[in-house]
Amino acid sequence: MASTTDLLARARAWLAEDPDPQTRAELTDLLAAAEGPEADAEDRIAWSRLAERFAGRLQFGTAGLRGELGAGPMRMNRAVVIRAAAGLAAYLKREQLGDLVVVGYDARHKSYDFARDTAAVMVGAGLRAVLLPRPLPTPVLAFAIRHLGAAAGVTVTASHNPPQDNGYKVYLGDGSQIVPPADAGIAAEIDAIGSLAEVPLAAEGWEVLGEEVVHAYLDRAVTVVDPAGARELDVVYTPMHGVGRDVLVAAFKQAGFPAPTVVAEQAEPDPDFPTVAFPNPEEPGAMDLAFATAASVGPDIVIANDPDADRCAVAVPDAAVAGGWRMLRGDDVGALLGSALVAKRAGGTFATTIVSSTLLGRIAAAAGLGYAETLTGFKWIARAEGLRYGYEEALGYCVDPEGVQDKDGITAALLVAELAATLKRTGRTLTDLLDDLALEHGLHATDQLSVRVEDLTVISDAMQRLREQPPTALAGLRVTRADDLTAGTPELPPTDGLRYYLDGEAVRSARIVVRPSGTEPKLKCYLEVVLPVPTAADLAGAREAAAALLARIKTDLAAAAGI
Repeated sequence: MASTTDLLARARAWLAEDPDPQTRAELTDLLAAAEGPEADAEDRIAWSRLAERFAGRLQFGTAGLRGELGAGPMRMNRAVVIRAAAGLAAYLKREQLGDLVVVGYDARHKSYDFARDTAAVMVGAGLRAVLLPRPLPTPVLAFAIRHLGAAAGVTVTASHNPPQDNGYKVYLGDGSQIVPPADAGIAAEIDAIGSLAEVPLAAEGWEVLGEEVVHAYLDRAVTVVDPAGARELDVVYTPMHGVGRDVLVAAFKQAGFPAPTVVAEQAEPDPDFPTVAFPNPEEPGAMDLAFATAASVGPDIVIANDPDADRCAVAVPDAAVAGGWRMLRGDDVGALLGSALVAKRAGGTFATTIVSSTLLGRIAAAAGLGYAETLTGFKWIARAEGLRYGYEEALGYCVDPEGVQDKDGITAALLVAELAATLKRTGRTLTDLLDDLALEHGLHATDQLSVRVEDLTVISDAMQRLREQPPTALAGLRVTRADDLTAGTPELPPTDGLRYYLDGEAVRSARIVVRPSGTEPKLKCYLEVVLPVPTAADLAGAREAAAALLARIKTDLAAAAGI
């Protein structure tokens, strides 16, 4: 068949220019099996695997690139990265944005290879490239861009994705992630590349930075805490097999905190993430080893970073929870950090996303501060006018936009530690402060319905069903407004999302946002209900009522979406 002939021709052409012996061998084996007689199941599987790798190509967008490692244009590999780097170089030259590019990388499989190839492409294109000295947290790369006055930065990471994945994230000279139209401009330059033979690769000529860039980051990071502030705090910490440990421990030492107890089984960078199914503190089971360590150490709090340390998770003691530790939601930590910055008399604008809790808006209003809601992702939060503090519910916090204009799990951990230590001085805890916020602003209870899929059509079908048959009531609450965000709003650019506002006698307000994940094969539904809390005695009942209501909303929403 013509399609068969075309697929084999495209695969052979890709193989001819693939610079990586590992993926060349993988593709060679697939071709050998696929070109056989297809007499048994093994041959058919090989053919299917080959067709999948050439079904299209990874699309470069506002998240850069992210995907499974392997051969072919639908996988992350050196050939795909070289094209992406060449497109970025061409865009920088066309727009005359400057000639210095900083390149960072984490400890995942192929991360260093992709970083080195990026540097080689930049130098080959007549630009200057500097590599960070070793696998380091993404926030160090974001800091280094502005610290060095670079035109752009690249970090090679797949953040908290599974071990078989890797990614390629691009920043411009302001130190924030790319947004339209820059992403489309870079993608167009990638499209214009023909054969890889057209891309000159320098054999040398880039610079590898020394540890001074890490020292400069740490000098800036510790400024988020008061030099005379409280420091008495015991912390258990896990870097989740990623690159956060050395930088976070150094930051705690430089800031004057006691050294955290690091979870031994997850202390060393390991691209296979052997102790977790998914290296994400939000995933079930990911924090089990941290809680086991906490059971033997008895700390005040538990802190976790994701593998590239741009996210920060926090857990607190809770006797009512099995194991004695409760993970705080990203919205909880977002509110706590906002409250801490208000106490420090921060000015400017507080910002979060349309899928995060509305509590930050109430905190900002009470303090007389500006407030903004953006689309999901720090590429949007970082661009809020006058930004002083930004967070997203997915454990991302920017507490020092002048230093790092992106989420930063190291500085967030420092500020959380200072807040917990300050409360500890007076016999109080982070939980107590959350109670205070609920009494002052109402109980803002959030939850998420997240569905991981193998077939992406499940997501598109669910979105289509909700658009064609929008719910009119959920859990007995009336849907008073339904927004299809595809066309954008006066405040927001277009995005594939749906937003519902609900009302009823039991709630002060309620909101739901439904969207496909931008980085994983998931459909995500973000739920919030706000309940009044007249007195402290009403807190427990309000939390029970909110949990029951959120559970009912999830059930009804899943039925409405057909998931």
